[in-house]
Parts: sequence; structure tokens; C-alpha cells
Amino acid sequence: MAKILVTGGAGFIGSHLVDALIEKGDEVLVIDNLSTGNKENLNPKAKFFEMDIRNLDKIQPLFKGVDFVFHEAALPRIPLSIEKPIETNDVNLNGTLNVLFASKNSRVKKVIYAASSSAYGSKAEIPMKEIMSCLPLNPYGLQKYVGELYCRIFFEIYGLATVSLRYFNVYGPRQPREGAYAPVIGIFLRQKSARKPLTITGDGKQTRDWTYVSDVVRANILALESEKTGKGEVINIGAGKNHSVNELAKMLGEETTYISLPKGEMKDTLADIGLAKELLGWEPKVGLEQGIAQLLKYYG
Repeated sequence: MAKILVTGGAGFIGSHLVDALIEKGDEVLVIDNLSTGNKENLNPKAKFFEMDIRNLDKIQPLFKGVDFVFHEAALPRIPLSIEKPIETNDVNLNGTLNVLFASKNSRVKKVIYAASSSAYGSKAEIPMKEIMSCLPLNPYGLQKYVGELYCRIFFEIYGLATVSLRYFNVYGPRQPREGAYAPVIGIFLRQKSARKPLTITGDGKQTRDWTYVSDVVRANILALESEKTGKGEVINIGAGKNHSVNELAKMLGEETTYISLPKGEMKDTLADIGLAKELLGWEPKVGLEQGIAQLLKYYG
């Protein structure tokens, strides 16, 4: 049994990760300020601390005796980062620096960082490979990318074992459905339940590599366990297949309407998952059609 700290453990991905860790018998601490997380997502067996990762003095004591840290806390969503670049930078960068610093001070064995495929920006060729240069199109992508660089630096300078997992468009139960910054699948589900047309941005031909949350959780646990990780690596975590927004809308079987494409959005995403197979022994198990079916069943 390990003692594990999960930042953002009341959030969408973090709460699923907490559930999986507790199920395998680990002691789990959760830090979350509930700005985007939800108390209803919290596993009752986890020790919950309502704190903000921007406050180093408060969170530092919680890292004492912790074996591993999963850093999931963030202010996500590209539109939010465009509207509030200073606030999102404070959480996503200064907060990440605090988590790494606290981990270093407490001699944590490994930090697994939730990175983002938005770091890549638009690429003339896909699939996206970790060796490609990054040119983010928005503040969120930049913030998550710099977080990766900090993880590598903390390994190289301080010897803190780190690994960054670049998530590709994660979806599943508990994902945000309300508010202007919800991801497209969450928005579509909300509109479907309200029996309203699904609003597609642009022409809907843009593609995304949607990745089911259970596959992402499994990748995180494998990253903790793998002796091949910990030297600041960056690893893509995606389905390895992409679908257009139009295809997604058809799966949900509703009428559609088209609106203008917002700034800062990537045209296509598709993960090369060769490195995940090599270093983690991981590959996805849930395809988009199966995942959407599970989501519709979950939300009734």
C-alpha cells in the first residue's frame, strides 16, 4: 500500500483516479479548492483537504510521508484561458511549481503530471509525436507545456522523478456539462438532454482524438508503476484514432446547428501512442462509439 496525494481529486479525471487508487488499496489524500471540482465526486475513503495549490505554505505539510503525487489540479479549457490568462496562469503554472517544490522538499518518489495535447498547436502532419516541436495556440496550451518543462527541470536539477502524460480530449462520466467552458461532448450531452440542437463550431470537420477516462486512469497508474518512467518524459495518452465533430454529433442522433469557430482552437488532433506502449505497456480499450454509449447510459 502506498501513500498517494492527488491534486484536483474532486475533479473529473482526478476523482476517477482517486477511486481506482483506493480500490487497489492505497491511502489517498486529495487537495482541491472546489473551483471546478465537486464534493459529490469525492470518494469517502479519501482524506480531503479543501486547499488551493497556489498556497505553498498550506499544502506543503500534506506532502510529508507521501510516496507518489498525481498532479491533476488545473483551470482547464482553452476559452477560459483566453478570457482570463492571468488567473489561469497563476493556477496552472504557479500552482504546478508549488506542487513540484513541495514534492521535492518531501522526497516524493515520483510525480505524474497531467499535461495536454494542446501543447502541440496545429501540426501540418499527424499523428502527433512527442519528438515534435510545440507551438501552442492559446494560453492554456502554453501553460500546460511550461508545466512539462518544469517537470523535466525538477528531475534534471533536483532529481525528482517526474513524468508528463499528454492527455488527448478526455471524456466520460462526471465531465463538465454546465457553463460556457464545458468541453464539446459535455455541451452536446447537455443540449441533448434539453432536446435542443447540438451547436457545432465551424464546419464540424475538425477532428479530435477522444480518449475515455478509464483508459486515462489506467495510463496514470501504469506511469506510477513503470520503472521506465521518471526522467521527465512526455508521453501521449490518446485513443490513437480521431473523429470529426460532425461524426460525434451523428452518434448522438440529434439535430445540429453551426456557429462560428472560436480563436485558439486546433484543427486536428491525433496521438501517436507508440511511446505509451513502449514505456507503460498501455493502449486504449474503449473506442468512441462504446464510450458514448456508456456515457448515455450513465446520464440516463
